[in-house]
Amino acid sequence: MPWEEIYAAIYRPMGRYLHAVREIDEVRLENLGGIERQKRLLVKNTERFLRGEPAVNALLWGARGTGKSSLIKALLWEYAKEGLRVVEVEKESLGIIPELTDRLRELPYYFILFCDDLSFERGDSSYKPLKSLLEGSIERLPQNIIVYATSNRRHLLPEYKSDNEGAWVGEGEIHLGDAVEEKVSLSDRFALSLGFYQGTLKGYWELVQGYLGGESYPVELEQKAINFATQKGSRSGRTAKQFYDLYRSGLIE
Repeated sequence: MPWEEIYAAIYRPMGRYLHAVREIDEVRLENLGGIERQKRLLVKNTERFLRGEPAVNALLWGARGTGKSSLIKALLWEYAKEGLRVVEVEKESLGIIPELTDRLRELPYYFILFCDDLSFERGDSSYKPLKSLLEGSIERLPQNIIVYATSNRRHLLPEYKSDNEGAWVGEGEIHLGDAVEEKVSLSDRFALSLGFYQGTLKGYWELVQGYLGGESYPVELEQKAINFATQKGSRSGRTAKQFYDLYRSGLIE
């Protein structure tokens, strides 16, 4: 892989190879509004990582379309010239991560292992290689590799009412049951956990305006943007971007 000119790759499980991404979805940090705290913390962590200083693995969790994946893409656009690279690994391919780290550890670049939209159903044990990689293996992650994952679930695994049946109270403390402990143990291995939430209509319109930049637009566009968000049932950054794309395409009447 010519990493000097390729900034991102996706692992293809069928062919067991890294696919070079030559057309990267362009997302800029300045266009991501409504997530200032999350952006500030992840940028700070990433800059420490690039300087060779202690940095931590991060889990970005919360409502759909709120900027979790976009924030990681924006980091690549911001820091690729400083040696940052991204390797995306799908949930079904987590078992390949130990081999990937062996390939990447000696390279003169800093790699984010990007696990997007992680979630695991009951009986699904495919998360265990990731759990071991984060903490638990005799071998720690190389200094030039960090894991950033996104999920709609805070604890990555489904939570059921029956899971709490194993909980008990002793000496004034609540002790979780084995089922809960197993589910929480995976998300607990991400030292940095950032929650993302649906914004207000005002914040949503500000996101649309951010995409519009300084270009002029009809006064009724704000109401059309609000109507679009209402129809979608979402006031997220994704919805704002979709509205802008439709407007630019002439499909908003």
